[in-house]
Amino acid sequence: MPTTTAAPPVSRTRRAVYSEIINFAYDTFCGNSIGANLIYAEYQAGAARITNTAPDPITIDDMNAVQGQVSGIVAASPVMSLGERIPVGGGKERDIMILGTFPQYRTVRNLVVVTGRFFDQQDEMQHNKVAVITEKMANLIYGSSEDAVGKVIKLSGLPFTVIGTFKERVDTFGQSEVTDNTMVIPYTVSRYFSDNPAIKQIYFSVADPSLVEPATEQIRKVIQSRHRPESTYNVENLTQLVSVAEKTANALTVVLFLVAAITLLVSGIGIMNIMLSTVSARIREIGIRKAMGATNREIRLQFLSEALLISLIGGLIGVVIGLAIPYSVRFLTAYRIPISGLSAIVAIVTSSLVGILFGTVPAARAAKLDPVESLRYE
Repeated sequence: MPTTTAAPPVSRTRRAVYSEIINFAYDTFCGNSIGANLIYAEYQAGAARITNTAPDPITIDDMNAVQGQVSGIVAASPVMSLGERIPVGGGKERDIMILGTFPQYRTVRNLVVVTGRFFDQQDEMQHNKVAVITEKMANLIYGSSEDAVGKVIKLSGLPFTVIGTFKERVDTFGQSEVTDNTMVIPYTVSRYFSDNPAIKQIYFSVADPSLVEPATEQIRKVIQSRHRPESTYNVENLTQLVSVAEKTANALTVVLFLVAAITLLVSGIGIMNIMLSTVSARIREIGIRKAMGATNREIRLQFLSEALLISLIGGLIGVVIGLAIPYSVRFLTAYRIPISGLSAIVAIVTSSLVGILFGTVPAARAAKLDPVESLRYE
């Protein structure tokens, strides 16, 4: 039988160094991609354990009360989450996430139907055992989205016909209740698997973005008024989440900048020490070059070039590692870290400047060596 599991609200991890990532986050979550009109509500279960009282989760009745008392709400949908293992062939099984929700969920979450259709009000009212699955799940289990439509998936012995596949309009970086292996079924049918009236989240959509803030506060008050005073409920909108994330990212940017500055300083000192040792070891070579007509400028350029080469190699290695990490995370998980080509260019240019800056002293010392004394050096 499916087991109930928690599903996090739609959000997106926005911790990054560069400010353009914050702008991208705002455009993604507060623009039309997911919807500037989206508000979600959920019960904070931890509060009940701290106060040693019974859980007081949100229910469908809360959603109906909000729709009746808060103006401007154009759509609402509950989310009930369940976990199940299904056979995928070859004697193997796969864990999937099952979401029981309303047909309005597609509109509220701005989902894209890839093949087939999303279930409708008739499916909901008639308790039709139909399902839509993610495009990635369809490709993984059935080979393609087209081949998935019409297939039957059994949940606790009940057959569900796949009527469509879908995907999120934008990448939510693994922070959505929709995972790669998600199956969405009508809410009325999901009640077959649980007698508990509790639901994990409620999504609301308001008519205009200007109504989001006042509606958020009104929804919070309505839900809180229907439950015990000590119970805690999280009612948020995406604008608030991005604002908090932006402050966090800015603080992290400062910390990482300081770490990078210290790292560059230590690296620069290391390059300078290496080059000073190189100059000391090649005094006779410098004397021979000067005796053969090399100018101080040519000697200086030679050692500056060597310092630049060392720093460039270090910079390129750093860029390769820096690119390998997000690509590895992207390959191993659903989390997609934005990669900026500008960042790689800045890293290479910065490492080059560090090499030139800290290579100046050794290069100048090499250029000032007296050729006669250098040839006598043992």
